[in-house]
Amino acid sequence: MSELPTGTVTFLFTDIEGSTRLLHELGDDYADALAKHRSLLRGAFASHGGVEVDTQGDAFFVAFVRAKDALAAAEAGQKALEPGPIRVRMGLHTGEPIVTEEGYVGIDVHRAARIAAAGHGGQTVVSQTTFDLAGSDGLRDLGEHRLKDLSAPERIFQLGDGEFPPLKTLYQTNLPVPATPFLGRESELGEVGELLARPDVRLLTLTGAGGSGKTRLALQAAAERADDYEQGVWWVPLAPVREPDDVFATAVRALGAAGTLEEVVGDRRLLLLLDNFEHVIDAAPELTDLQAKCPRLDVVVTSRERLQLNGEHVFPVPVLARSEARMLFLARARAVRPEFEANGSLDELCARLDHLPLALELAAARTTILSTDQLLKVRQPGHRHNRSRPAIRGCASMRSRSRKTTFAAATPSSFSASQEQDNLRAADGDEKDLGRPSASVTGS
Repeated sequence: MSELPTGTVTFLFTDIEGSTRLLHELGDDYADALAKHRSLLRGAFASHGGVEVDTQGDAFFVAFVRAKDALAAAEAGQKALEPGPIRVRMGLHTGEPIVTEEGYVGIDVHRAARIAAAGHGGQTVVSQTTFDLAGSDGLRDLGEHRLKDLSAPERIFQLGDGEFPPLKTLYQTNLPVPATPFLGRESELGEVGELLARPDVRLLTLTGAGGSGKTRLALQAAAERADDYEQGVWWVPLAPVREPDDVFATAVRALGAAGTLEEVVGDRRLLLLLDNFEHVIDAAPELTDLQAKCPRLDVVVTSRERLQLNGEHVFPVPVLARSEARMLFLARARAVRPEFEANGSLDELCARLDHLPLALELAAARTTILSTDQLLKVRQPGHRHNRSRPAIRGCASMRSRSRKTTFAAATPSSFSASQEQDNLRAADGDEKDLGRPSASVTGS
């Protein structure tokens, strides 16, 4: 691989539309068509200074120093594929990613991929930042769109004057905008998506311990399936609700309507995401009656326990896999400390935190003042400042009340910053530089 561009970089993602259908249609000729597609695109990208970052299956990930070169490469690539059987969607986004030994990291990579996924075969779509750098020549404003990574609305532009169906973006939804991008969980996301796609699955409950990532997985899965619901996907946060009798009224308010939930939903095709249901579980039987009266309503529930209803399908949300826990910690640590690098103690720290997403995020936030070795020493069994391991799980279980008290997952939540340093000095036997990571402390 050539040296990756640094600084301001324009990313180009490609993907073949309907690759499975093409495989069936072309049969044995598909391999030749795919190889030709790769050759044509590689030639177009290389001729405009593109650096191939990654290729997986039928998708390309290419980086460019200049936004105009990326646009020219995309245009050349689309023309080279005409009028062949393969139609490719392309997406471009410009940002300032972090370059590590593992390649590019940061939200700009995810944003570029999501922009590409919003398009259709033969279409090239471009972010606002790329438009600002490349200029308006040949670009048509498609308006503001909310991508399925649940980010805030972003203005999207199209290269050329071709006519395509509406972009595959979110609409008619109140799904919240997370503070950080969705990472990992590809297998679980696919499994939940497959369940939601089944006509016999109308009530799906995601179960798991506090801090295991039920809400985040449910939100992302709902966003991914948004195209299946003509009247939208709607998030109903139940953490503030105290009485089971108030659940349906809360759902009506989330829909921005008035009346009973049965009247509001009626025959509409929509998805309700009832989040944090465990403390109002006495309202569960009403869901059976509601779905009987609203035949096109699907419901996703997050709860620490199943609802015990007929027709309920349950998906237990596991803790993160080792590689995903590591990836999440690195991403969150680099968000607050860009120079952070992992060492051999990171995997052990992730294991001590039970690979729970919330615990990992909270620990990663402290890498501005503590190294992973220092965090690990605080969590060592038997250390005089290490509370019992149930504190790891207990802290995550308090999320619905307050996220502020949950750092007990990595260090006792009642510690102040100065107390943390004092405790770590005792653990390390060295009072020098603790809490003030120097350039030589790289996440060790």
